[in-house]
Order: sequence, then structure tokens, then C-alpha cells
Amino acid sequence: MADIPLTRGQFLLPFVSILDDIGAPTEMLLERSRLPSSLAEKTELYLPLLPALRFVETAQRTQGIEDFGFLAAQRLHFSHMREKTRALIAHSPTLLVALRHACHWASREDTILSMWIEHGADHVRVCSRLAGTGLLHLKYAQWIQNIFPVYIIRQFAGPDWMPTVIAFESSYAPCPATRSCWPNVRFLSGQHAAWISLPVTLLGLPNRSAASFPPPRDNEDGPSAYDIVELLKLMLPAYLDEGTTALADVAEIAGVSTRTLQRKLAHVGLSYSDLLDTVRYENASRLLRDTDCRIIDVAFSSGYTDPAHFSRAFRRMTGVTPRQFREQSQLG
Repeated sequence: MADIPLTRGQFLLPFVSILDDIGAPTEMLLERSRLPSSLAEKTELYLPLLPALRFVETAQRTQGIEDFGFLAAQRLHFSHMREKTRALIAHSPTLLVALRHACHWASREDTILSMWIEHGADHVRVCSRLAGTGLLHLKYAQWIQNIFPVYIIRQFAGPDWMPTVIAFESSYAPCPATRSCWPNVRFLSGQHAAWISLPVTLLGLPNRSAASFPPPRDNEDGPSAYDIVELLKLMLPAYLDEGTTALADVAEIAGVSTRTLQRKLAHVGLSYSDLLDTVRYENASRLLRDTDCRIIDVAFSSGYTDPAHFSRAFRRMTGVTPRQFREQSQLG
């Protein structure tokens, strides 16, 4: 069976709302592209991507809308991402971990979307590409591909953060009005992928908005999966230096079965090792930032018996060594 590229209906709604606002024949344009004429209740359902791109191209051309992709991207928000992706980002201890989650689950937003991180000396690129579409109307999709990493980074760097570069795979160049909305951003076209650039120093930032993430209902009785995550994050620090953080030990201490604990965590896309790594990192980063403890003591306090293992694990979380993290924290 041939692959059918799909996208979530959520990403078509901004284009539809713009057309509705200007009085365009939206339903007719949707039907001509073989798309459902009513999308309001189908935001979480999947639609064929290529007809969706053709719909946007036809609407832009017939209605004379300049920079349609950018205008649509302005109407998207972090909340338009999948609930589970948002939960993973909310529970990510650092921006680097959040971006890795976004890359891993990108194909759940568009089935042919791939995302990855390219590391440079002082900057990293968050890259994305739609496979198998050629250059067909990419300027519309790539604004959305680039805007979501921006929204993710703003969860950590603040609501006014801007990338240093926004790049497109297509030959698209933003109009002057669009450029004025991104005054200090350099735009590139004809790149190997769509990407945005950010300083390496941001990768270790903690999430500013995790506490505001609304936990959805859990169908099971008892504490929800989101409650379990927060309760374990409160409990585990007391056991880090005790050698009792194995899954079976923690399940017994918490009064639940190992299987129940694993199932609760899987409900939000986490494994126990993910959660333990997060708790260890949060303990270590606090000690590095707020005390003058020796790094070897920080390692032992965070549950590591080997300081070298601690340094490698810390770098996976932040992109920098514990010593570099402490130096950056002291610089403010």
C-alpha cells in the first residue's frame, strides 16, 4: 500500500479562519481540494497533506493573500501541539530534552515530518523536513515547521525570545511586512531543510511554564499519570543518595505495583528512567547553581557512584559539562 502523507487538522484551521475572516468561499475551496468542508470538530483528526497544501496554494492565489503561511503561523500557539507532546515538554528538565522529545514525536504531527538537531560551536539548529513532497508549496508548511520550535523554546527562554536565523528549504523570501515582525532575524532560503538557530547556552534552561500545564483527566481511578509524575518528583530526591531508586524499590515505597507505575508513566510518554534522570538533573543543577559543593559531591548527592558517568549524563541533558553549567550560572 502506498504511503499517504497526513497532517493534523489543527494545522489547517489557521488558514481556514483567515479565509473566513475575509469572506472567502472557504467551503468551496475545501471541497475542490477533496477536504472535509467542516473542520471545527476535526482538529485532532488527520487529513491528507498534499491536498491540504494544494488547498492553501489555491486559496492564496485566488484570494490574493500575501505571505499566507506566515499569517497562519501567527494564529498558532504552543497549545495547538498534541497534548502528549506538550506534556513531555512540560516535564522536560531542560530545553535540550524538550527539543529531543519534539524531534522524536514529530511524525505524530505530520506523518512525513522529520526533525533533528544539528550542533555547532556556539549555536545549534533545530531542523525539519517533509519527506517525499519535493518543493511543492513548502513555504506554507515550513512557516509552521519553524514556528513550533520557536514556541517550544519560548517555554524555556521567555515569550519574547527570537531566533537568530529562520531558514527555508524553498526559495521563499518573506515580504517586508513579515520581516518587520522579526526585526533582528536573518532569513535564508534554498537550504537543505527548514531550520531555526539558537545559542548553545540556552539548551540547559529549565522550563518556565511546567507548573501551568493543565493535567487532563485520567480514565483510571486514583491519581492521574500527571499527578504520579509530580508526586514522584517530590519523593525521589530524598532517596537519591540512599541507593534505593531502582524501579521495584520506588514502586514498593510508593505503594503501587511496578506494572501500574510503568503504565501511569507511559500514559504521558515517559519511562521510569526518564523521570529518574530528570530528578537527578534537577537536584544536580540546583547544587551547581546555588552552592559551592564539589562536583564529585554533587554527583554522589544526585545518585551517581561514578563522577564520569554523572558528567556524561549531565551533558546529555544540557549540552554542557557540570563545570560549564556552574560557570554559566554564575555569569547570570
